Amino acid sequence: MKTRFNTLDIVCVVKELQKFIGLRVNNIYDIDSKTYLIRLQGGEQKQVILLESGNRIHSTNFEWPKNVAPSGFSMKLRKHLKNKRLESLSQLGVDRIVDLQFGSGEAAYHVILELYDRGNIVLTDYEMTILYVLRPHTEGDKVKFAVREKYPQNRAREEEGVSKEKIVEILGKTKTGDQLKKVLVSNLEYGPSLLEHVLLKQGFTNSTKIGKTFHINQDIDKLMLGLSEADLIFKSVQKGLLKGFIIQKKEERPATDTKEVEYFYSNQEFHPMLFEQYASMPYKEFDSFCLAVDEYFSSLESQKLELKAVQKEREAMKKLENVRKDHSQRLVGLEKAQEEDKQKAELITRNQELVDRTILSVQMLLGQQMSWDNIEEVIDEARTRSDPSALAIKKLKLEINHISMFLQDPYAESTNIDQSNQENEDDDKIPSMVVDLDLDLTAFANARRYYDQKRTAAKKQQKTIESHTKALKSAERKTKQTLKDVQTITNINKARKVYWFEKFYWFISSENYLVIAGRDQQQNELIVKRYMKPTDVYVHADIHGASSVVIKNPTGLPVPPKTLNEAGTMAICYSVAWDAKVVTNAYWVWGEQVSKTAPTGEYLSTGSFMIRGKKNFLPPSHLILGLSFLFRLEDGCIEKHLGERRVIAQEGDSSVSIQDSELGKEEDVEVPVLDESDEDEINKDGEIDKKNIENLTDKNIVESGNIEEKTDGAVQEESSSGSEDEENSRFPDTHIKIQHSGGTKQILTEPVVKDQKQQDEDNIIFLGDDKPVILKPNQTKARSRGVSESSNKDRSNKSQKNEPVKQSQAKRGQKSKLKKIKEKYKDQDEEDRRLRMDVLQSSGNQKDVKKCKKGGKEQQSRNTKREPRTPRLQVPKDCNDLDDDEPTVQADVDMVNALTGIPLEADELLFAVPVIAPYNTLANYKFKVKLTPGTAKRGKAAKTAVSMFFKDRSITSREKDLLKAVKDEQLARNIPGKVKLSAPKMQNLRK
Repeated sequence: MKTRFNTLDIVCVVKELQKFIGLRVNNIYDIDSKTYLIRLQGGEQKQVILLESGNRIHSTNFEWPKNVAPSGFSMKLRKHLKNKRLESLSQLGVDRIVDLQFGSGEAAYHVILELYDRGNIVLTDYEMTILYVLRPHTEGDKVKFAVREKYPQNRAREEEGVSKEKIVEILGKTKTGDQLKKVLVSNLEYGPSLLEHVLLKQGFTNSTKIGKTFHINQDIDKLMLGLSEADLIFKSVQKGLLKGFIIQKKEERPATDTKEVEYFYSNQEFHPMLFEQYASMPYKEFDSFCLAVDEYFSSLESQKLELKAVQKEREAMKKLENVRKDHSQRLVGLEKAQEEDKQKAELITRNQELVDRTILSVQMLLGQQMSWDNIEEVIDEARTRSDPSALAIKKLKLEINHISMFLQDPYAESTNIDQSNQENEDDDKIPSMVVDLDLDLTAFANARRYYDQKRTAAKKQQKTIESHTKALKSAERKTKQTLKDVQTITNINKARKVYWFEKFYWFISSENYLVIAGRDQQQNELIVKRYMKPTDVYVHADIHGASSVVIKNPTGLPVPPKTLNEAGTMAICYSVAWDAKVVTNAYWVWGEQVSKTAPTGEYLSTGSFMIRGKKNFLPPSHLILGLSFLFRLEDGCIEKHLGERRVIAQEGDSSVSIQDSELGKEEDVEVPVLDESDEDEINKDGEIDKKNIENLTDKNIVESGNIEEKTDGAVQEESSSGSEDEENSRFPDTHIKIQHSGGTKQILTEPVVKDQKQQDEDNIIFLGDDKPVILKPNQTKARSRGVSESSNKDRSNKSQKNEPVKQSQAKRGQKSKLKKIKEKYKDQDEEDRRLRMDVLQSSGNQKDVKKCKKGGKEQQSRNTKREPRTPRLQVPKDCNDLDDDEPTVQADVDMVNALTGIPLEADELLFAVPVIAPYNTLANYKFKVKLTPGTAKRGKAAKTAVSMFFKDRSITSREKDLLKAVKDEQLARNIPGKVKLSAPKMQNLRK
């Protein structure tokens, strides 16, 4: 299959892409490490150019799966090329190098694509100084492809005329027997397909060899006619556009006896014209070359899946054919064995006297206790005397007490028989052959032994014939099932969509929130910097080696406690706590509290973040995860599953109903979220013992989630501003109120807004058990003072609906700057400011009124001096400003709603996605198995779990097919480490 451009292809594409000159770069994306998309826009016209290092460049209308996180090269291209106009697109000389120039003058940048060897993409400035190179390397001793080096512009080969003298010189340097086409391809720039086309038209095939089937003096004129035609085609492509052709190959699908033969067409080549060598092959024609190339590469993956399926089908049919062949050969072998045994028995009977005499002679020699070598000598001596018995013996097999005799039919040697009798006897004639004889048996007994063997073979043959139909039907049934499974899995793989969050650890919470976590420090930083919004919730375990967990919160409303606890469990399990088998707790903060900005004079390493404000600690979680599957629903079935993962609220309040059959008594427990001072006091009173993990935790730095806290210097000034009252106002304590009634546990969350009398009663708190913890008086007073002031402010502002508010404050060193700004813009009203911001195309620090082209609502500007505690949703300035890499709110919601763990019998399922989540999250899922720290390897545990799911009596055939289509590496990818499997009736399922 053709995978890269030749020179003719590049000439054709460069000519077609000239119509894109004048369009501006809208954005740049990367499909993989070698393939990039440049989106161009001009007025109503939108186009996309695809560049693949070393292989191709063309326009595309296909929706390629872009990487969610842009690579460093993509970011570099965006920085320099965004909003630049495409000024020129040209081929360097006649080489496989394309130069795209964006911008003009000193603001010009060049993207140079190399389409030969290993390929390369180079970004340079207007002076051709390399700014970024995809594949840094050195050619020879002088030419370096590295940043700050000059790109060598004279390296491309220039077009040279093709003369007779030049061709004669090229051919004169070859050896006798060299292929003509191969020599010309390496010395001329026409490309292999075009050269093969013109050579065939002149009568030179691919097997034409110089000095044998091609003679320079005799055939040079015909060769020059062909090369002249190639030159004309080459120039016609440079002047005008050609059509596009995809050359195909007709593939036959294996078929059973009851199934008709099916065919499918696999793409083999793409060309700007229909060449002579492909005239007899099936092909598809397109209006332009770019359309043909786009179709060819966009269907490449599906073609590979189809070819792989055909290969598996052929293997299955080959196995069936082998079963038939083996059965037939076995029957033939048994028939042949019967015939041979019968003939041997007849030969022994017809030569009875000779056989008995020979057996007796050998027995006598053995009876004299002669050695086997001496017996051989005696027999050889008897042969010299022409003894009949000695002549008949061909081999002694005394180790098994056998001899081999060459026996002939004595009745076939008669010569005095008339013609008619001779014809009858020819029918009964037995061919001569070597027969093994047992020395312990007489001639008659040896003949009977062969007759017995013949009867045994006849019985085997009869049994084989009787079982033939049954065995063949079983093999055909298995083959048909294999063919069906292959086709089903192929269709599933074609429909399988890889979601953007699958590159991380992830799960969907019980209340339909998408939760993601980083696999390493780089992914932790990516999640926080790119995917976490101010409205999202950041969760981290209070332990070394934990992942950064983010709860995607598109609505901006408070996240329910159950989801917070599930995210906390995830944070703990994806940490060193799993292997150490220790239990600890996690905490959560709002996304806006997490920052990559380090205090003045300090540095944050990769994967480290600053948390400003108070951390909200969650109860300790057990190390229990579960493995299950989510099924992608067909769009028409999604509505039936809406709300199966939702917050169950009671009438009149915002409580969450959680089923808990183990808690049957009714009691109220108030658990305030712990801050650091509370935690220290609890440790002193011995209620929460952290001795098992004191080597794993660190107050200042948590690595691999790498959260850094600072309690002095600039950070202390920023987080508290010297006032606990304002801190409590900005980030108030949250109480989790747990009510037990019968078998139901109700959790209510509310801000702590109490008067002094209520605060005095809060000196004693309960942590879910009957053991009280007494807090320090100064802690209680500090909290009471801060919360009371916050409560008074809330009661004075009804528009805020009793939500706590926070006071924005100037950072150190900004007061003088703010004073100057205030003086400069003291005469500017709000309307003037809005107009200035529109001219500058900047939203400033406030949320101005921005309208979406789709007719969305306006978002009014807010006073930046006071904002509500709950983070606000960020609205883009314009619908067109949405980055394609950024998942929109509605897209995220629809994507999550299309996945279900509780498939119904009538549902149409497209594919299955394995998921690892806290076990209580999977309570209602159809397939689930519990994972705890253990000794089993991840891969083996995942396969065992799936085999258990297959044995589930409620599993449907479609669900089986979907689970079979899941690859082993996908199953075990998110398991945190070595595990122990647990499931109801697990031992029975294993048996």
